[in-house]
Amino acid sequence: MSTARLGFGRHFTEHMAVARWIHGAGWSGVELTEHGPLALSPAAMALHYGQAIFEGLKAYPQPDGSLALFRPGVNAERFNSSAARLAMPELPEELFVEACETVVRADADQVPRGPGQSLYLRPFMIAVEPSLGVRPALEYLFAVIASPVDHFFADGYQAIEVWCASDQIRAARGGTGAAKCAGNYAGSLAAKAEAVAQGCHEVLWLDAEERRWVEELGAMNFFCVTRDEDGAPLLVTPELSGTILAGNTRDSLLRIAPDLGVRVVERPVALDELTAGDGKVTEAFACGTAASVVPIGGVTTAEGRVRIGDGRPGKITTMLRDELAAIQYGVQQDPRGWMRPVPVHAAAGAAPAG
Repeated sequence: MSTARLGFGRHFTEHMAVARWIHGAGWSGVELTEHGPLALSPAAMALHYGQAIFEGLKAYPQPDGSLALFRPGVNAERFNSSAARLAMPELPEELFVEACETVVRADADQVPRGPGQSLYLRPFMIAVEPSLGVRPALEYLFAVIASPVDHFFADGYQAIEVWCASDQIRAARGGTGAAKCAGNYAGSLAAKAEAVAQGCHEVLWLDAEERRWVEELGAMNFFCVTRDEDGAPLLVTPELSGTILAGNTRDSLLRIAPDLGVRVVERPVALDELTAGDGKVTEAFACGTAASVVPIGGVTTAEGRVRIGDGRPGKITTMLRDELAAIQYGVQQDPRGWMRPVPVHAAAGAAPAG
């Protein structure tokens, strides 16, 4: 595939994988079909009561021409956690991974192989039973579609600006904040529009109770870098508390950082700590499958803008991003076995990913 600018989620490959669940019968096998419209009843319960969940993972081109999925088992586990929260049926991990691999193998020739490019996979499940009864549905559709993508942000690896408004929240304790369900994202769009109107790229979400503690950044996990008592860099991220999504990239960075000599801690991060302007927070970034690692250059609130560090991507941020990418693209050893190879026939003349 051409290495011309692809953007994110604008183009799709030719195939998708589907499976169906019916109460009393369980899951069907995985079927490969052409990517195309779904036939749904206008009474499909997902359209009325929001039983819709999804995941996001990537297949990365490897130097030998093959492709590899990054930690698909983690996505399968979180998919089932989301399903349980929305009273949807559990999907066997092997079926989840099989569906992802089926699409990757079928559309291997459509995977871009330029620097920073990959194949983004979107597994999802929706309630398709036609009924207006308010209860868990008795029929579900699971599918995996694929999109050849560049880096998430059009400007590439540059620091973004974020907007923090205390009048809206993303999630509350006891809610669906830890689930990857469609409604969470619908509820975030008004705040995202407000952020753009403020000249920012994303929303910095605070907790629902005190409107004091940083939780997530847009649809990504949040990190910052401070100093420990000895003056060494300390990587900090809010602890998982039921309102924050357990990100695959988040977990991976927490495991990688100590190997690079960076101590990590999971603890509450106050907005005041981030916006104090006293230099104690030297870097901040967000992370997720779609965007990888995204530096934060400044935070804007109703009181004004505070620059983070020098406003540019920080040293620790960049080091973590580069280390993760080196593992994902197969140019560095994978001691933890995170990459799951999907053998394919290399495209003629395909260049290794950068």
